[in-house]
Amino acid sequence: MPLPEVQAAARRIMEAVATVIDGKDGAIGTALTVLLAEGHLLIEDVPGVGKTQLARALAKAVDARVTRIQFTPDLLPSDITGVSIYDRDRGGFEFTPGPVFANVVIGDEINRASPKTQSALLESLEERQVTVDGVTHPLPDPFLVVATQNPVEMEGTYSLPEAQRDRFMARISLGYPDTESELRMLQQRERVSPLEKVRPLVSLDELRRMIAAVRTVYTAEPVERYAVDVVQATRRHPDVRLGASPRATLQLMRAAKSWAALNGRGFVVPDDVDAMSGPVLGHRIILAGRAGAGAVSAAYDVVADVVASTDVPLGDTAGRR
Repeated sequence: MPLPEVQAAARRIMEAVATVIDGKDGAIGTALTVLLAEGHLLIEDVPGVGKTQLARALAKAVDARVTRIQFTPDLLPSDITGVSIYDRDRGGFEFTPGPVFANVVIGDEINRASPKTQSALLESLEERQVTVDGVTHPLPDPFLVVATQNPVEMEGTYSLPEAQRDRFMARISLGYPDTESELRMLQQRERVSPLEKVRPLVSLDELRRMIAAVRTVYTAEPVERYAVDVVQATRRHPDVRLGASPRATLQLMRAAKSWAALNGRGFVVPDDVDAMSGPVLGHRIILAGRAGAGAVSAAYDVVADVVASTDVPLGDTAGRR
């Protein structure tokens, strides 16, 4: 699919999702970027700001198989991956796929499940397959997990370990809407939910072709080196105890290529790397003197400081700087 068609289709999807989540164009753009970059998205924020609504609206705008998993403390790994059931007529076990076998999987409140259940997602997030009873089952293509979690109400929750957070391409936070957006929400949802009006805008085959087009976006070596410098700088920052991993470098470049495609360009510039650095790197660093990964805003501030202090390549690849 030509990149202008990718950009036009992406714009239609974003406009449809924006009818459900008003005033959050940045978060919607990042979510679509992750989808086209073949990554996974973690939405972390307080209750009631539309985390699940965003995930459901994005899923409905794409004509793909969608499942939703409500994570609870009693959820078992087999409730996600599936289970082998004995077939008396055939005299053997037959695998029954779980809800993870879908193109878009919405994991609601992922941090409410036990670590054992959370670990059931690790293989699917990274290798896009599930192994049950020694047999490997490939997951559908494309495959996207959109997980939500509440960082405030921690009673009865289990924080995602670093290894699992690292498998999400990006983390976003919606935040509270502004006054006008909240007023429009109040007026529009008195009678009907706008989510009910969202219809598929691209077919599954079109989505695959959009993803294939994103893979062809060109990246010059100076831009690749710039991305490496940004990631390595997180490991030397005085406020960071644990910097971003090499996997983060790969994810950052894939996200930058997708962001470039959404902006109608067939090549990546440093601005694309800058735009994706916060969502891609923020949840992968552990701040010194803080519990866990720290607040979303604090991590974003550190990443912004890293980006501002990293030399940008000059010449045709330099973008705005």
